Amino acid sequence: MAQLEQAQLNRRRLQRQVREAPILFLLFACASLSVVTTIGIVMILLSEAIPFFRSVSIFHFLSGTEWAPLFSVKVYGVLPLLGATILVATIALAIAFPVGLLAATYLSEYAPNHVRSVIKPTLEILAGIPTVVYGFFAIAFISPIIIKPIFQTDSIFNAATAALAMGVMLIPMIVSLSDDAMRSVPSNLREGAYALGASRFQVSVRVVIPAALSGIVASGLLALSRAVGETMIVTIAAGGIPNLSINPLEAMQTMTAFIMEVATGDTPRGTVGYESIFAVGMLLFVFTLTINLVAQGLLSKFREVYE
Repeated sequence: MAQLEQAQLNRRRLQRQVREAPILFLLFACASLSVVTTIGIVMILLSEAIPFFRSVSIFHFLSGTEWAPLFSVKVYGVLPLLGATILVATIALAIAFPVGLLAATYLSEYAPNHVRSVIKPTLEILAGIPTVVYGFFAIAFISPIIIKPIFQTDSIFNAATAALAMGVMLIPMIVSLSDDAMRSVPSNLREGAYALGASRFQVSVRVVIPAALSGIVASGLLALSRAVGETMIVTIAAGGIPNLSINPLEAMQTMTAFIMEVATGDTPRGTVGYESIFAVGMLLFVFTLTINLVAQGLLSKFREVYE
């Protein structure tokens, strides 16, 4: 009798596995899609970047201070593009991170529910605005109304304009991720601090923010990754001139803006100038991948402590 029941149980288990097999395959395929896409991107970048590095020394590419791949005398030093990318992204993060952290602190520790229910959806709407709109906002408002009167510059197109617009774009991301990190801090930490006589400000600054620090830093790194990969704002507002400088009031061109310029232009396929966009794209991929890996490491540490 026991053997018969075991046989029936095994048969039902087998039938269930057969019925669930298509669902498991579909779920596995969906989960594998991002991996396959990433592998495809890397293969395409490598297939086009390797011929470029056969014509241009990788040392000259990474250390050269002039970038003119489309001129009669071609020069392939990527430092002007890399420097502009880092400068714009750093300024944008320096603007967005303090504002975003303060806003997240208010939403997490101070805001009443009815205020939070208004501000949070508004920030999500701001995060959904297309970046091309931020680009036009930069040249129509930020540059003539803010940058030109304060810094007395004549050019509408400069790195500072693009960085300020990008900083506004990054604020919702930092607020959302930092707010989630702060709200996941256990309530007993707050209650213990209040029981010792701490004020709300002291609890926020000395308890909640240090406890959520990994998640907050990860939000900043993810925002930095987004800033490095941003295309439309810098294409419209930064000026589009490869320029190795630390002065944000000058026109510059980032890596993404260069890729946009060549990809939408008339550069013949198979030329070194065309292949240069894949070399720049490969460098951009490695740069953003490194930032994302660091951010994921911090997030993993955050989850280990507070899950």
